[in-house]
Amino acid sequence: MMVPIVLVSLAVLLFLGAFISKRRFGLLGLALTAGATLSTMWSYDAGLIVSSTGLVPDGPLTNAVALSLVVLMPAIILLFHGYKYKSLFSRFIGSLLFTILALAFLLEPIGFALPLEGMSAYLYNQAVSYKELIISVGVVLAIVDLFFTKKSHTVEKSDKKH
Repeated sequence: MMVPIVLVSLAVLLFLGAFISKRRFGLLGLALTAGATLSTMWSYDAGLIVSSTGLVPDGPLTNAVALSLVVLMPAIILLFHGYKYKSLFSRFIGSLLFTILALAFLLEPIGFALPLEGMSAYLYNQAVSYKELIISVGVVLAIVDLFFTKKSHTVEKSDKKH
């Protein structure tokens, strides 16, 4: 029963972070993709770095925390910089898409850390079976969202005289 609790808690945190920051899904989704790519390359080293801090005891939890941080870090950084949504509905949809994509990327590290048995194992395996589809659709939607991103119309004053 621990897996649904962890997934729901993580989903709420991810959704609130994206919703409050008003950031667009496109850039955040591609940042998650970059983080997931880095986590596959740095999986061993990231676990060593986290365990050397002493904050998390060495073991599967250390590796899960390290991989999760590597996946989320680029998106977390971009929560403070980038294009914003204007309407409440767009913010809601963008935050929901970000949450779903982030959870899909975090399924593997979560599976390393949590005990999977009974109904939790069934729910986890169902989520993993749709992981590739969710990530594929999410990345495509992130790219599409970038096409709809418009730069704000700020007028810059020029010091040069014509």
